[in-house]
Amino acid sequence: MALHLIKLCVGCDSVRELRDWIREKLAEKKKRRQPLERFHTTRMVPKRADELCDGGSLFWVIRGEILCRERILAVRPFVDKDGIGRCRIVLDGKPKLTEPRPYRAFQGWRYLAVNDAPRDLDRAAPGAAKMPEDLRRELRGLGLL
Repeated sequence: MALHLIKLCVGCDSVRELRDWIREKLAEKKKRRQPLERFHTTRMVPKRADELCDGGSLFWVIRGEILCRERILAVRPFVDKDGIGRCRIVLDGKPKLTEPRPYRAFQGWRYLAVNDAPRDLDRAAPGAAKMPEDLRRELRGLGLL
């Protein structure tokens, strides 16, 4: 059964910034002739990796709201050059908009049950994904979306 992760998207103020950042990193990898693989490195290795790779996603919290998700493809533990155990969470690199949901700040990542995960935006509010992100945020603030 699938399981998700949730994580703060530090350094990005919008889904567009996240998408641009992903594009830049993949372009750098292409230039260096490295594998075009998107991953997020974390210190803690999820103990429930099999469930995460069985259709799970990493949900990103941006500016205090869950706004998008990326599908988890693999979880790869490794030891860095300093001898510290770390983990690469391999992602599909295609952020998909989700139904916005407020979420308080936290450190690291957390598991997110399938039943607790927000729906994809195209299912929750058809047509809303075509709106500019600032407009969606303003409409949510007014209680109209």
